[in-house]
Amino acid sequence: MELNGDYTFDAPRQVIWDALMDPDVLARILPGVERLEKVSDTEFTGVMNMRVGPVQGKFKGKVTLTDLQEPERFHMIVDGRGAAGFIKGEGDATLVEEDGKTILTYSGSGDVGGKIAGVGQRLVETTGKSIVRQGLESLDRLTQAQLKPQAAEGEKPVIEEFVPPSEFQVAKGVVKDVFAEYVPEEQRPIAMAASAALLFALILLFFKLIGGCSED
Repeated sequence: MELNGDYTFDAPRQVIWDALMDPDVLARILPGVERLEKVSDTEFTGVMNMRVGPVQGKFKGKVTLTDLQEPERFHMIVDGRGAAGFIKGEGDATLVEEDGKTILTYSGSGDVGGKIAGVGQRLVETTGKSIVRQGLESLDRLTQAQLKPQAAEGEKPVIEEFVPPSEFQVAKGVVKDVFAEYVPEEQRPIAMAASAALLFALILLFFKLIGGCSED
């Protein structure tokens, strides 16, 4: 499994670096996280619920950081295990500041095993990319909320609180990314119409069953 990409944050580099090193921040932007603790300056441990296709499971894992060069770059090693299998990988992240913005470039590779590997490498990779993308988008929204300027004296303060994404919202995003990955662009309108028709049929069936129960 390969994960490569970049993301531009509308915030200074030090702000993004500090957020990436803060377990409380990471726990808020990553849905499914039950626990995330900073054991030392270079090690995190945690528990996370993860779903890939039809396979869902709880993973206990450890994240180790090496080659820390604040606020420029770091190397990360991930090791997670659970009843659904295991996830092992490592990668590099580089932060570059340009005109008050921060460009995060990341690259990494990993292996999965057990039940989670049975859904297929392509689906695992697409799911991983989707979760990373959505996590970075959430981090961007969080830092923007924190950097919101304070109201001047006598003015009514503007409160913009960051609301972390729900597991349903993230799952919806993953489905959207998987759909884009597997369905050719020219076939998407037909596939979307078929999906909508199936959903409508399931809703009708649900209400029919509810109505039948009420009559009884």
